[in-house]
Amino acid sequence: MNTSRAIKGLVVFAVLVTLHYTLRPLLGWRAPVDFLIIAVLLMAVRVRPGAAAVVGLLSGIAADALTPESFGTGALAFTAVAYLASWLKAVFFADNFALNGIFFFLGKWAADLVIVLAERRLHGLDLLQQVLLWSPLSALVTSAAGLVLLVVLRPLLDEPAVA
Repeated sequence: MNTSRAIKGLVVFAVLVTLHYTLRPLLGWRAPVDFLIIAVLLMAVRVRPGAAAVVGLLSGIAADALTPESFGTGALAFTAVAYLASWLKAVFFADNFALNGIFFFLGKWAADLVIVLAERRLHGLDLLQQVLLWSPLSALVTSAAGLVLLVVLRPLLDEPAVA
């Protein structure tokens, strides 16, 4: 990765983290857009798995700083998702619009599953409702937002034109 591409990637990452902590709380949705997971996934596909895991760990710790009762769950989830995203990129990730949407959806849903299961706060019907209703809805909204951001930020990400 050359210097200008790295700087562009860091700018996109900073913009998405800023959106996560400024715009997301203002929306107040039950199934919110997770700009932080979008930022982590976009960085993860551009670096090696070890560096992606570090980005995921640091992002997860930053997210966990706001929820001290479940500190560590976000770090665990983001580290695992970032590592797997970076590894999967090498296996079959293509610059396809639909695959990017699926990638964002699965990344967000996987992170939510790890967080919900590791926190062990929800049980029974509440757990099923979170895992089968709210997490997929949040993943769908996050995926849609990620695709819009890919189109808008394409010049900074050096992405090819969307077909």
